[in-house]
Amino acid sequence: MNKRIIKVSLVSSMLTLLFLVPTLRLIAQDTTPRQEVPDRGVENNTGPRHRQYILKDLGTFGGPSSTIGFFAKILNNRGTVVGDADTSTPDPFAPNCFSANCLVSHGFRWENDIKTDLGTLPGGSSSDANGINEIGQITGRSQNGLIDPLTGMPATVAVLWKANGAIINLGNMGGNQGLSVGLNNSGQVIGLAANTIPDPFSLGNIYGLGWATQTRSFLWQHGVMRDLGTLGGPDALAGYVNERGQVTGFSYLNSTPNDTTGMPTVHPFIWENGIMRDLGSLGGTFGFANAINNRGQVVGTMNLPGDESVHPFLWERGMLIDLGTFGGANGEANWMNDAGEVVGYGFFSGDQVRHAFSWRNGLRTDLGPPAGDICANAFGINSQGQVVGTSGVCHGAVHAVLWEDGRAFDLNTLIRPDSSLQLVYALSINDRGEIAGLGVPPGVAVQDLGSLGHAFLLIPIDMNEDNTSETTTTDFAIGQRSQEAGQYDAAVTRSTPQNSDVFRGMMAPPRPRQFDENHFPGTRYSRFLRFPTGVSTRD
Repeated sequence: MNKRIIKVSLVSSMLTLLFLVPTLRLIAQDTTPRQEVPDRGVENNTGPRHRQYILKDLGTFGGPSSTIGFFAKILNNRGTVVGDADTSTPDPFAPNCFSANCLVSHGFRWENDIKTDLGTLPGGSSSDANGINEIGQITGRSQNGLIDPLTGMPATVAVLWKANGAIINLGNMGGNQGLSVGLNNSGQVIGLAANTIPDPFSLGNIYGLGWATQTRSFLWQHGVMRDLGTLGGPDALAGYVNERGQVTGFSYLNSTPNDTTGMPTVHPFIWENGIMRDLGSLGGTFGFANAINNRGQVVGTMNLPGDESVHPFLWERGMLIDLGTFGGANGEANWMNDAGEVVGYGFFSGDQVRHAFSWRNGLRTDLGPPAGDICANAFGINSQGQVVGTSGVCHGAVHAVLWEDGRAFDLNTLIRPDSSLQLVYALSINDRGEIAGLGVPPGVAVQDLGSLGHAFLLIPIDMNEDNTSETTTTDFAIGQRSQEAGQYDAAVTRSTPQNSDVFRGMMAPPRPRQFDENHFPGTRYSRFLRFPTGVSTRD
């Protein structure tokens, strides 16, 4: 099989198309040669005691799972979290289901221990929420009860929830599908919508939304939806907007598919005052943006020549910078703060082991995993430089992580030992130090995060504050940690590698099961469900 950088899932359900279903497997003994990894630039959690956290399990609406988005502002500085959660009601559009569990699901807002069901448009069954501003306005999509006659899939509409909970239909561009993906504090909303022109390479179809016509980016303000145009091809996707009204995303340059990717050339763009500007490439035929800050800096990922590997990039005022890796072929930039600090991951030589990194002003810092884990990935950073992410076996997420003051902390060690979740992903951290992420409840194995996981919020407490009376769950009783997720298994346990040596491939730390981080959980993960462009080294 030829390697391709673009990993596209083409299953029947509108949302299960978005990501490849994680492969569930036990770790087998690997006798291949070892790979040397340089010493990392952070210490393990062995220094002075770190502050502890109150865990808030955000629960569900009666179904098995809830989720928040990857690569998105789903947590604001007021501590409000948005996402979506399953109900117990079967999806009336099955098998074209909205959620992985084929249940009706609704967007939610969680604030001060109150979880609000955001509901749907009239006639709709399901909705999801994927972004929030500091005012409390929320972006997402809602079904409207109609069927797209071109695909047979349920129709969706871009929506905005006002701070008082009222839902606004933002409309579409003549087609039958749409969603909003972000907004700023001025109420400028961005998103994507289908028009009426058939398109065999519709980005809304390639990225799993099941669209049959051209995918266009929009900016909505004061009741008016504006098409942002493209870089010359038929489609464009807007991903982020800053407080200056600058929008970033990616667009086709033409309509001719490349042999290496099977799709037309894609470049990231920045749009401002009616002009869409091409951010260029690192020599490959695909690139996308993952964040824009209020200085107009853009970060993301671009293919290198030949489309066999990807590197993180930073673009600023016309200058494109390859942020590099730790010696391997692949890496990605996932998020950035207003100081220009970038976080993501990079592989070491051999492309078997990857560490999280932070980058600022030309200096890349290795954010290694906590003791016992091999690989790490960073997803968020706040204005204080606190970084959050995940660690575990390579390509497998097991522990949510915080990097602070040169130290790596498994966040599971900073909550009560009888807490109701094993924390797997830390995805966003606000300027108050509150952390939103995903975990698994008692009895649920980590690899089932995509269908049985719960969203959570961690609230920091003073080290001298008594936390013994705090509840850690929203809608079910505290239980013991999952034995399957937490106990040792003699059949698959491996000793921790010494002297920075690691086995080639996947090597199990003390916990026997992990979530496959190379392909994010099926259906609703990553805001409108971010683009499945992870690079596999095992084709």
